[in-house]
Amino acid sequence: MAIFSKKKDEELTLPEKLPEHVAFIMDGNGRWAKKRGLPRAFGHREGAKNFRKIVRHCKDIGLKCISFYAFSTENWCRPKEEVDALMKLFSDYLDDIHELLTEKTRMIFLGDKSVFPDYLREKMLKVEEETAPYDEMFILIAVNYGGRDELARAAKLLAQKAVAGEIRPEDIDEKAVAGELYTKGYPDVDLMIRPSGELRLSNFLIWQCAYAEFYFTNILWPDFTPDELDKALIDFAARQRRFGGV
Repeated sequence: MAIFSKKKDEELTLPEKLPEHVAFIMDGNGRWAKKRGLPRAFGHREGAKNFRKIVRHCKDIGLKCISFYAFSTENWCRPKEEVDALMKLFSDYLDDIHELLTEKTRMIFLGDKSVFPDYLREKMLKVEEETAPYDEMFILIAVNYGGRDELARAAKLLAQKAVAGEIRPEDIDEKAVAGELYTKGYPDVDLMIRPSGELRLSNFLIWQCAYAEFYFTNILWPDFTPDELDKALIDFAARQRRFGGV
């Protein structure tokens, strides 16, 4: 998608109407580190710092629902050293989560938690439980997540209900499928943002992005600033969303 440059000193004015759900593919951490002659793990640490900065900005400007692609089902194929560093970073982040989350902010983890070590899974469940009553803003973190895996899981759950006689095959429609997704109860994606220059979804929220607008930029995730997010929101506001209509 086209990216429109802005002057560095130009003041950005956000549109009055913001997207209800903005999704981020946090891409380019490893390349950010490589460009500086640093280990990839250092890039992931910088990416985690930037995650905190972007979340705070989203909160400040009033975004309701934001989601982040943190670790995919395919990422297990990365070198063990890098995966171990990511798990350590994730664990440390969960220990400090209360510094980021403010009251009335709920955090949900999308994906299959069963593959994680007990200590890490327990930390995720604790955060979900503690923030469950809040509804001012929703933060969805995709870990061990894959869009195709999510759809296959939904199909299995519906098949089990059909075998048990709870539903009939003819009852299975889009609403039924959506009701078995990890994102049940949350809005579909309005705006998908991917830094790093890659132009693909990479198996992230493929059902939820059916009518999403896409914003791509060559900026690597650790360098993706709140101003860059504002530019994406301004660009989104200028688009015409017809959802298949005229």
